[in-house]
Amino acid sequence: MACLGFNPAKIRNQNLHYSKPSSKIVPSSKPIKIKPSPSQFSFKLHCLKSNSVSEAPLSPTEPQISEQEEEVDDPASELSFLDPEIDPESITEWELDFCSRPILDIRGKKVWELVVCDSTLSLQYTKFFPNNVINSITLNNAIASISDDLGVPLPEKIRYFRSQMQTIITKASKELGIKPIPSKRERYETVYQRHPGFQKGAKPFLTLDNPFPMDLPDNLFGEKWAFVQLPFSAVQEEVATLKRTFTFGASFDVELLGIEIDDKTLIPGLAVATSRAKPLAAWMNGLEVCSIEADTARGCLYLSVGISTRYIYATYKKTPTTTGEAEAWEAAKKACGGLHFLAIQEDLDSDDCVGFWLLLDLPPPPV
Repeated sequence: MACLGFNPAKIRNQNLHYSKPSSKIVPSSKPIKIKPSPSQFSFKLHCLKSNSVSEAPLSPTEPQISEQEEEVDDPASELSFLDPEIDPESITEWELDFCSRPILDIRGKKVWELVVCDSTLSLQYTKFFPNNVINSITLNNAIASISDDLGVPLPEKIRYFRSQMQTIITKASKELGIKPIPSKRERYETVYQRHPGFQKGAKPFLTLDNPFPMDLPDNLFGEKWAFVQLPFSAVQEEVATLKRTFTFGASFDVELLGIEIDDKTLIPGLAVATSRAKPLAAWMNGLEVCSIEADTARGCLYLSVGISTRYIYATYKKTPTTTGEAEAWEAAKKACGGLHFLAIQEDLDSDDCVGFWLLLDLPPPPV
């Protein structure tokens, strides 16, 4: 892996001395475009007309919407879609969110919404629920109905990102023989703000945790690390290699998230080197690695995994030089829409990765 890196530092040592770096990470001059719609769901797909509890009748003075327009772009509608070109048996993992929304039903109570998809959006499903039926039985029945209605087998795994819903999701999933996996791996402006029952300024009922960072387990320690950067084209090559050779790591479809980046744009990353690279990559592969964050105030790096776990991944001695490097790395990450990566290698000068994780650091959804 060809990379431009800052000077490496030992992870365990909290009194590291950096020499002057050979290169600086700077935001690319190439434009980075992020599509304005944050929605991961295309409502131009097959939408089912809703009998939802959140649906409110139009007033006589409001213009009537044609049936075709209502099916395509009705914010109160529910979605049930399976790509006809996809083999249903190939969809083995679902991603799920089940939470209250900033929308009131006809009783003046907040509605809840179930959102289910797979990583490629070949499967998409949404359904509203009144707040007095929120339990594991309701969720169990809803998951089973998705399988029955769309003709897809129940998944092997379900990923979710709200720790407060862990009990309900875990119970419903396990009763169906599905493994629940906490992971941070929305539909707001495009749907919720246009809904007739939308509550502007409503606070989220279930906020996401920002846990206090813990010490890194011994089995996750490396020996050296460095801030690095790769052109986006090279990152794509690493992702392709990951899929082709079944290397340790994980990735996602950048285009599905609406992020458009030029091939020459430099993507910031963190390279970790150790003589036990394969065991380390194997341990990391068992975690849901989410993101890496540089804390310049404390002189350390945080590794976020799962939905509510943060580790102190590395420390360094604070100097104007090291602080500048960390700030430049964070600025580059922000310029790339939060995109960054983690590479595990046997040596920092090596061109090969034993493990490669494409990561995304985004603020939590507002609902």
